[in-house]
Amino acid sequence: MSRKTFHLNAFLMGVGHHEAAWRHPRTEQHRVLDVRHFQELGRIAERGKLDSVFFADGLAIGPRIQRNALAVFEPITLLSAIATATTHVGLIATASTSYNEPFNLARKFTSLDHISGGRAGWNIVTSGNEEEAFNFGYDAIPDHARRYERAQEFVDVTLRLWDSWEPSAIVLDPATGVFADPDKVHTIDHAGERFRVRGPLNSPRSPQGRPLLVQAGSSESGKEFAARYAEAVFTAQRTLEEGRRFAHDLKSRLPKYGRSADDLLVLPGLVPFIADTTAAAVALEQEFTDLISPDYALRQLSSQLGVDLTEYALDAPLPPLPPESAIEGGKSRFTLVKELAERERLTVRQLIGKLGGGRGHRTFAGTPEQIADELQIWFESGAADGFNIMPPYLPGGLTDFVDRVVPILQERNLFRTEYTATTLRGHYGLGPVESRFGPAAAPLGA
Repeated sequence: MSRKTFHLNAFLMGVGHHEAAWRHPRTEQHRVLDVRHFQELGRIAERGKLDSVFFADGLAIGPRIQRNALAVFEPITLLSAIATATTHVGLIATASTSYNEPFNLARKFTSLDHISGGRAGWNIVTSGNEEEAFNFGYDAIPDHARRYERAQEFVDVTLRLWDSWEPSAIVLDPATGVFADPDKVHTIDHAGERFRVRGPLNSPRSPQGRPLLVQAGSSESGKEFAARYAEAVFTAQRTLEEGRRFAHDLKSRLPKYGRSADDLLVLPGLVPFIADTTAAAVALEQEFTDLISPDYALRQLSSQLGVDLTEYALDAPLPPLPPESAIEGGKSRFTLVKELAERERLTVRQLIGKLGGGRGHRTFAGTPEQIADELQIWFESGAADGFNIMPPYLPGGLTDFVDRVVPILQERNLFRTEYTATTLRGHYGLGPVESRFGPAAAPLGA
């Protein structure tokens, strides 16, 4: 795609990103259990020619169960169902390097890539939630540095597994009885500090060569990891200047890994409340804010900040917080929330209202034209290569964006009017990953 145009991903969550979405009359809370709801979302995104849809994942219930509609489906499984209902839109799933094994995860993503015809992507996370650690035999979160060390070896092993079949390994010749050429299917014989994996993968090379690699951490470790591996970064900056600094910082790290600025796309999150007038959009956002359950929001905020706020006065400012260096969970999100509260001098009640729509991602209430203007400003200012759109309620919030904002972006020549590729890597302007064994040769018996 032209550098004059940008990329759009739909970050989908249950019946909406707002933590009170399931309580609002614009949603049907029971649909969080209905796969047809998610297939419909995939078709809406595809109607808008969006690059991809994305599902986050968590490996514990945490404080949600009483007050929030859970994301009940494992995302790779869910995206396989969405793949059967769509033909073009990319399919990105979150999966943890802390609580998986490279072989199993490599196989799952290769399967999704085959099922979808080359539309799979992996959002790589290291998992910083204590409740998740308890579900995998740990007494506490593994420390931040160790999680990223494990992630690096994990991804290296996974990349080698994805490359263990040569492109021409599959023969399928009934006359000779040859299914695959064994000389073109290779062990990887990895013996590292954390993993021992012989290989090869028991799934052939996928249509894209390998899935798109996505990352979402903004800590120092996260940015360095992204510079080394990621092809798209989902990030959370709330101001234009913060967005520009982040994008410049991240892309300045690429040359040490032999990469250029075009090899990585920065996609900040945006939670859009869309209405015919600014006043109506602001009122709509307030409707959702009024439905926040303070006890739930305080538990969420306590988990993010590492400070128990459950008995704290809602109309008081935040108590003193520890430095980022003391946080073993999500360091960058901790700092974002802390700086937001300090910069705007928010009370606890005001802060949980600000975080209700996107847990720290930027929210914007306005008309379709104002939403389009905001995206254009960020893109043309170098703060974004595209955007991670996080509809506050579903399906209506996604429908409004696709049917009311996307046409404006298309009229301004900022976004595609038709798909020009069939794979997720193609949507993001990237070619298929070449095998280290060279391009595909003619199969045996051809």
